[in-house]
Amino acid sequence: MTTSLFPSPTEEARNLMENLPRLVDKLFPIPSQYRFRLKKDVAELSRLLTESRGERPGAYLNTGAALSAYLRYFLPWNVYRLVRLLPALPLSLKDGDSVTDLGSGPLTVPIALWIARPDLRGLELEFRCVDQTAKVLDAGLKLFSALSHGGDAAWTIKTIRADIRENHSRRPSPPAAKSALVCAVNVYNELFWKIPHTDHFSLEEEALREGRRLDALAAPGGSILVVEPGVPRSGEFIASLRAALGSVGRGTSAPCTHSGDCPWPGGKEQGKQKWCHFAFSSGDAPKKLKDLSALSGIPKERAVLSFLLTGAGEITPSPAGNSIPVRVMSDAFPVKGAWGGALNQRGGALNQRGGALYGRYGCSPLGTVLLSGSGTALNAVPAGTLLHLPPPEKKTRDPKSGALVFVI
Repeated sequence: MTTSLFPSPTEEARNLMENLPRLVDKLFPIPSQYRFRLKKDVAELSRLLTESRGERPGAYLNTGAALSAYLRYFLPWNVYRLVRLLPALPLSLKDGDSVTDLGSGPLTVPIALWIARPDLRGLELEFRCVDQTAKVLDAGLKLFSALSHGGDAAWTIKTIRADIRENHSRRPSPPAAKSALVCAVNVYNELFWKIPHTDHFSLEEEALREGRRLDALAAPGGSILVVEPGVPRSGEFIASLRAALGSVGRGTSAPCTHSGDCPWPGGKEQGKQKWCHFAFSSGDAPKKLKDLSALSGIPKERAVLSFLLTGAGEITPSPAGNSIPVRVMSDAFPVKGAWGGALNQRGGALNQRGGALYGRYGCSPLGTVLLSGSGTALNAVPAGTLLHLPPPEKKTRDPKSGALVFVI
């Protein structure tokens, strides 16, 4: 039994994503004499969002050039990642529920939900979108209205201007009523970037504060969704956030296979460790977006993210029987070492049929595991897939990582 975490978009979703850049051009046209600057504006904003964060002003999307670059490059890529993720998530929403979206920007979450989850479009939902920049919220409202055909949408969008970074002990102004779903997408990497990478304690304290805030905003039976770029620091923060939310009774729904300690916590005291993240091909991303990415010098062949979805209770138990749930994490790599059996001339292990042996790391209730098999078999399993495997007959462990070996 397998469950895909990043299913391919439906034809309708692909069409809507392809249309998103065209809608942006229609609603927010660039004068022809300035279009040549777009690729430079995208590259500059990318620099300010990554290695030059210290130069970035607080309301960095207030300028026309930055907002234009964000709407044409960063918004579609963020929507694309979410459209690949959201269909697989167990979001239990019903008529009358509210959704709080922290750091909403140009309404990235409502736009992605509209595209990815047609089953939710007919529900009467209230979205409370919080961001510090009124200009970007207004742009998102305009774009969402065009995407959802305005009055045809059953959703109500309320925008709240607030800077969640000003005071971590203070929640954003309303909503007073708690929400069935609280989202924070690409928000926290902007909060913890000043913390030194060696300061694990401060990062955990940050996660504890934000966990309390998210818990206070979510209804007792509600869900919390956090999505961040799939870099090591984000993975470490999300692992700490998972522990913080678990301490107040919010069990993990995805991507975790268990409610115990995270075996992929990132850079803890023991030195560099694996962090929880997922990568998948971006080959089905909108063509216009990929073209702009190439022109700007930042092409993306793969999309990468780290995320956490929590609910009010424990994780759904594995199927009946003796099977062990394993979430596939890493890419496939050639296995070297005697535990795999015979070695080829380059020192790589051979499988039972004489072919080269490959491995992929996974997460399970037993901790980190190593899936071993042929390259063909392992590469056929997309990252993030949930496998239910019988316990291995032999308790063999990988000498490098200590992971229990499953042969598939």
